[in-house]
Amino acid sequence: MRKLIASIAVVLAAGLAACEAEESGNAAPAADAERPIGLAVHGGAGTMDRDAMSEEQEAEYHAALEAALEAGYTILDNGGDSLDAVQAAIRVLEDSPLFNAGRGSVFTSDERIEMDAAIMDGRTRNAGALTGVRTIRNPIDLARVIMDESPHVFFSGEGAETYGQEFGLATEDPEWFETEHRREALHRAQEREAEQGEEFRSQRENVEFNLGTVGAVALDRQGNVAAGTSTGGMTNKRFGRIGDVPIIGSGTYANNETGAFSATGHGEYIMRAVTLHDISSLMAYRDKSVEEAADHVVNSKLVEMGGNAGVIAIDAKGNITMPFNTSGMYRGSVDNEGRVHTAIFADDD
Repeated sequence: MRKLIASIAVVLAAGLAACEAEESGNAAPAADAERPIGLAVHGGAGTMDRDAMSEEQEAEYHAALEAALEAGYTILDNGGDSLDAVQAAIRVLEDSPLFNAGRGSVFTSDERIEMDAAIMDGRTRNAGALTGVRTIRNPIDLARVIMDESPHVFFSGEGAETYGQEFGLATEDPEWFETEHRREALHRAQEREAEQGEEFRSQRENVEFNLGTVGAVALDRQGNVAAGTSTGGMTNKRFGRIGDVPIIGSGTYANNETGAFSATGHGEYIMRAVTLHDISSLMAYRDKSVEEAADHVVNSKLVEMGGNAGVIAIDAKGNITMPFNTSGMYRGSVDNEGRVHTAIFADDD
């Protein structure tokens, strides 16, 4: 009898400890270890021609996507936060000259670099966003600082730069972000504009000049999702144009009740469709799966509007989908089992 009473006491004590841990927010490691994790990244959607890309170039893009996935997944696999994983993955892509974000950003019409970024926490739906920065080495870091430290959500231009410097974020001279292939793309765009005039400016489907925006979405073992996106904008843009990336609900969105989402493509359409909030709403109010909702918005609604775009998304169960309506999208994912997949063209899957 004494042994039975002692055993019951041990069980009750363990149960009480578990309840106290749950109430304090410190879930048991064993329970967390059973929860799914996942991560997806993108490096831009647009017109991609397999014949125009060498094997060496393909290998470089795959390697960059894999490096971003590794940086983020290592954090998730060690029990880390989805926000940290998103930030780490995007920093890798921002530092690569292959993508239109950070180093490698496209040029404006007056040959300047102007970068935008945003990050969002699906648990609290807090967010940080910025536009028009020129010297912050990793704009996604500034987005995180704005979210964590500021009562505001969206900063622009010199104010955003100053705020980042107050927190000691790394900066570089504007020339550090410039690459020759982006300058050549600017000159091609300007030559076409000179030849075609208003006709060229009205061609919203000029996806050659919209490639390269980067993003990441993640689910951590605590069940929290996060999303982040970073870009250099549109080649040859002028008049202080701002795209979809820093607009919460358009280019970046996260909500634990549905999932995390990051968009790429022609920002004017993505903004007008409030693309990512629309996907989330279809999941919340129409009970659509993440695959169904994302596919409907990208391959039906945006197509009807004439918008070229792609989306990466992950839901609260770790399901990942990456639909796009162009000939390709630089993309990659890693699932709960650590299986890595990267792709470029539409038929890669």
